[in-house]
Amino acid sequence: MIIVGINQSQYQQDFEEKMQELVGLVEAAGAQVVSQVTQNLSRAHPATLIGPGKAEVIAQLVIEQQADGVVFLSELSGSQIRNLEELLGTKVLDRTNLILDIFASRATSREGKLQVKLAQLQYRLPRLVGYRNYLSRLGGGIGTRGPGEQKLEVDRRHILREIKNIRKQLKKSTQHRQRTRRQRLKSTLPLVALIGYTNAGKSTITNQLLAHSQQSEGKEVLTKDMLFASLDPSIRLVKIDESFQFLLADTVGFVSDLPTLLVESFQSTLEEIEYADLIVIVVDGSSRSVQHQLETTEDILNQLQVGDTPQLIVYNKADLMADILVPENGKHHLHLSALNDGDIRILIDRLRLMLHGDLNK
Repeated sequence: MIIVGINQSQYQQDFEEKMQELVGLVEAAGAQVVSQVTQNLSRAHPATLIGPGKAEVIAQLVIEQQADGVVFLSELSGSQIRNLEELLGTKVLDRTNLILDIFASRATSREGKLQVKLAQLQYRLPRLVGYRNYLSRLGGGIGTRGPGEQKLEVDRRHILREIKNIRKQLKKSTQHRQRTRRQRLKSTLPLVALIGYTNAGKSTITNQLLAHSQQSEGKEVLTKDMLFASLDPSIRLVKIDESFQFLLADTVGFVSDLPTLLVESFQSTLEEIEYADLIVIVVDGSSRSVQHQLETTEDILNQLQVGDTPQLIVYNKADLMADILVPENGKHHLHLSALNDGDIRILIDRLRLMLHGDLNK
């Protein structure tokens, strides 16, 4: 795949971080980035986002690299997708569509698959003109340059009916999950929600906490910190000793600028955060974008309206943190290396203190 980024900001470092994140997204989708193309633009071209000269460069790269497609960092409209596919002669995706494809490959439960489909339909609805291949599967023989106005209206109604039907099914799943949650809340065990920016080490910390647990079930999660490794929320019992045990909720890894439709559609994956007694935010302390990671996480927490829940910020990879400035935000924080057993014991002590001690915010 070829990835394309348009920088309309003066902050080059933020742009580079987002391009690197896009590489990770492509790899998470099971593909490989064969080339990167960037362009600094004060104003994007309405029809194609990129300029005609840059489009020629990318089209030539597609041929030379035998690329299977082109992924754009910026969100594209339906007409832009159509125009770019005609110019570049290959499949064109934007970042949101790529994330949806990853979600589709990760969903395992019936509810997770429904959530993926809902998000995909909501994404496609305003982009019908650009989805020639998708629309052709709905029947009716669509021309290569896109359907006519009447066909578009038929497809729009079809998608709206699907969205309504999926929401009804998800409502039933939500009611079932709420009954399960009520049973769990009766246990009086505190709930710790472990959240984290992608590749911050959340999976490693989860496994380390489970390794210290006397509970034998559900011992292991994916050790590879893969983007969106799990979409289905998982709750595990962590029993350190008879006097200290808690429920650990594992959630989907965050990425910058998570599309609103994903936050809405994957409410079940994120809603465990709403019921948490403590939110542990895992950040890659060695990254140059620590502040950006925290802002991304804070934005999502604000969308979930859980800003007042007690929080602990864990700056992971402390052994790699030379000269990295950690923002002073007044919140409780801890520096550790997830691979260091002594550091994990310190984390456990801090969790015990925040859940049962005087330090409760």
